[in-house]
Amino acid sequence: MVRDGYYYGGSLLLVAAIVWSTTHWLLLTAIPVLMAAFFLWFFRDPERDVPAEPGLVVSPGDGLVQEADWIETTAGSRLRVTIFLSVFDVHVNRVPFEGTVTLVDYRQGQFINALKPESAVLNEQTLITIQGKEHSVSFKQIAGLLARRIVCGLHEGQPVQRGERMGMIKFGSRVDVLMPAEARLYVKVGDKVKGGSSVIAKLPVGGTA
Repeated sequence: MVRDGYYYGGSLLLVAAIVWSTTHWLLLTAIPVLMAAFFLWFFRDPERDVPAEPGLVVSPGDGLVQEADWIETTAGSRLRVTIFLSVFDVHVNRVPFEGTVTLVDYRQGQFINALKPESAVLNEQTLITIQGKEHSVSFKQIAGLLARRIVCGLHEGQPVQRGERMGMIKFGSRVDVLMPAEARLYVKVGDKVKGGSSVIAKLPVGGTA
């Protein structure tokens, strides 16, 4: 479990104890108890089996694939996979690709519903780029309507491994992954994915995909 779960859950259980000791109202006491249970559940951090095959790109978060297609950018054609994290999903984020972090760019912004395409540009977000041996992969942590805090534990120059924990977005949000155009897509719109374990694409290794 993420440390925040103990903080929020423990605080609310303390409130429940105070309410019960001063009022003995079961219904009133149940409110902070139920809220504590929700936070303890929300901040869960399950272990994941990370695939080891070279060239694989895994999902950085749990959620539903909203977009999986090739797009044109100022840097050329790229494969973009967009994943929406609802309030019911695990919100711990994981590194999608092994290599060295070359960019961590946090930008303040709005809190538009993460299901809307413009949220990728206008919302508060952190852009991370990882340079591997042959390819560069970028991904964004994007705040949503309810998300009010993005946590990123990475810094430029840091070596990272596929599937390792790197932060979280608190409450409903979105993650985007941008990969080279030659990547082979492994998911489609509507697929449910898990951070660190679900393969979303494969990049060519040594000239073969």
